[in-house]
Amino acid sequence: MTESKISDNIEEYLEVLYRNGNNGEQVSTTQLSKELDIAPGSVTQMLKKLENLGYISYTPYKGATLTDEGMKIAQKITRKHRILEKFLTDVLKIKDENVHEQACEMEHALSDEAERALCSMLNNPDVCPDDNVIPACNFDFDSCHQCYSQKDFDQVFNREFNLLSISELTSDAEGIISFIRGNNELLDEIADEGIKVGCNLKYEFNDNRVSNHYLVTIDDRELNIPTEMANNIFIRI
Repeated sequence: MTESKISDNIEEYLEVLYRNGNNGEQVSTTQLSKELDIAPGSVTQMLKKLENLGYISYTPYKGATLTDEGMKIAQKITRKHRILEKFLTDVLKIKDENVHEQACEMEHALSDEAERALCSMLNNPDVCPDDNVIPACNFDFDSCHQCYSQKDFDQVFNREFNLLSISELTSDAEGIISFIRGNNELLDEIADEGIKVGCNLKYEFNDNRVSNHYLVTIDDRELNIPTEMANNIFIRI
């Protein structure tokens, strides 16, 4: 699982792009400049560099979108950040106003092995303290139960595609359910609904959806999925 180190600066840019455009939406130079507190000219130079590296697609005067490779990196660093926020808040009881900054400092140094251990210790959290969805891990498992069963981290491999949870979708989408997160109790509840890895899922985005529920079609069956489930059911994108 050895990977070349990506600079903290690049990870920060990709993280902001993911936070504002994880469904392929273009993120403007102005938005990036504001969130990163960096001059627009410097942001433009970095976007050109990121495009040359294959992490984004950049259109001058319009904005940037993540490529599949950029999405992979962005999801990983966003996941580490939000898991660390959960750890700092729930376990270490760090003051709320200090949590984000400390997570930013720690996320770049957190190894994949330590991230996996934190996830397990925290009982597979689905949201950070700000209720933002924690992205799926990039380990090649169908469920957290499979992850529990593999004790040797050297035998843990990365999946080759990216995932989004139902609750992260901001436009019409269709895909194969490829990962289901959660403890055994939640996994059993999802299975009782007839939802499993390999099912085809179709979601029609609706701003006026019923509060805390997502209407989806799974293998030709319409289901109203509560948020707790939607946060933890991931389709391949």
